[in-house]
Amino acid sequence: MTELVQGPTGSGVGVVRAFPMRRGGCPFDVPAEYGTLRSAEPVSRALLRDGSTVWLVARHADVQAGLVDERISCDGSTPGIPMPGGSGVDPVGRRSSFVRMDPPEHDVHRKLLAPDFTMRKARALRPWIQGVVDSALDDLAGSGQPADLVRLLAMPVPSTVVCHVLGVPHSDHEFFQSRAAVMLDRGSSRDDLRNAVVELRTYMIGLLQDKRANPGDDVLTKLAHAPADLGLTDDDLAGAAQSVLNASHEATVNMIALGTLALTENPHALAELKADRNLWPAAVDELLRYLGIGDLLSPRIAKEDLDIAGQRIAAGEGLYFLTGSANRDEEVYADPAAFDLHRPHRGHLAFGYGLHQCLGQNLARVELEVVFESLFRRFPDLRPAVPVDELSYKHDSALFGVHELPVVW
Repeated sequence: MTELVQGPTGSGVGVVRAFPMRRGGCPFDVPAEYGTLRSAEPVSRALLRDGSTVWLVARHADVQAGLVDERISCDGSTPGIPMPGGSGVDPVGRRSSFVRMDPPEHDVHRKLLAPDFTMRKARALRPWIQGVVDSALDDLAGSGQPADLVRLLAMPVPSTVVCHVLGVPHSDHEFFQSRAAVMLDRGSSRDDLRNAVVELRTYMIGLLQDKRANPGDDVLTKLAHAPADLGLTDDDLAGAAQSVLNASHEATVNMIALGTLALTENPHALAELKADRNLWPAAVDELLRYLGIGDLLSPRIAKEDLDIAGQRIAAGEGLYFLTGSANRDEEVYADPAAFDLHRPHRGHLAFGYGLHQCLGQNLARVELEVVFESLFRRFPDLRPAVPVDELSYKHDSALFGVHELPVVW
């Protein structure tokens, strides 16, 4: 059960839940308390690790509406805005990352990047992605058993793909992976966070400068040659590239590993998928809904007083829109705790909603489809080498996942 704690002195808050809440015994379930929140406290008070308080919004309809409410901001430079992952107030103020901006600044960055992340572009990359996946599967096959699927498949495939799309030298992938891990770790100190942000930003600025002298057919080259009348600095452009790099890599790594585990734990569904490859797109969307790995990535702050589900939210108060809870809402999904390939409603919020919906979702879907279909075609008897409850999970990361996944086949 989630700990109940006393609100900070003088806050006007009584006994509240500590947040984030830990998942239960099953790694595929969101915290059990989310069900209580949806039924009894759809907008509730919670206490973060640093002693600050936030509002938690749990129901699908309220989360969806809140993510497009212009009275609510995600601007990372706003005093009091929570930090992604539920670690408290953001010590860095990463406003130069477009995912932490409001319109109209956000729209300028997104319009620059959007043409390179359409479904048409993602599908055009599919044959090349297939080659990347096949190479990783060759490495997996030649590694001996048990083999760590995270190290041999889940990490190298997204890393290679996003480096290719952005124009980042793949030889530098360990550098950006290590800095991104610091930024996603809820236990990172403020100094470590600042250092990781600065190091990544400096690295990206260097790449932009190199692309001006040595252009390529990639996103960084297009950013480096953005129209001057947009008024974007190299720091702005580097922040946009950095956001894509982090999101496209870390989220897909965790989905590949945890999704593989979930599929092996649902053998009847997996048998259907092996028999009918046309079901894989539906399987990917259901995995995205079912696993809720990015549940802690939607912190916001109220710009003015407003009401959500009858609860008064004051200007300057922080909020978390719990997409993982929304994706298990009984009012939207029949038997939401079940993994169902044939679920008719696919309006999940795993990629967010509205203006800040994940830019790389099309690329992610194609990657996941290719990885899962290829993995279970090549290794039809693949299974975890240890019991699910003995694996090490990322309970202290803003993105949930598994650290290692030893498999046999």
